[in-house]
Amino acid sequence: MANIKSAIKQIRASERRRKVNQMHRSRARTRIKQTRILIKDGELAEAQAMLSQAASALDKAAKKGALHPNTAARRKSRLMKSLNRAKG
Repeated sequence: MANIKSAIKQIRASERRRKVNQMHRSRARTRIKQTRILIKDGELAEAQAMLSQAASALDKAAKKGALHPNTAARRKSRLMKSLNRAKG
């Protein structure tokens, strides 16, 4: 455990940021999983709607710093690619 006042404060701040980042990452992962399930089941119209929610969640996570912007872009790209493969 830290003894210095600034270090103790930094630990508290880090914990708050970790919880916020965890929320954004979890929300994005959930939307991605739901989209993949819909694509696998062949429900492409619902998958398209869920894909837009997943993309939004990924963009928000990247904007807040919970994900690297390139990571969010890569995940959106892979989702869109799998949906387009299922359509075609």
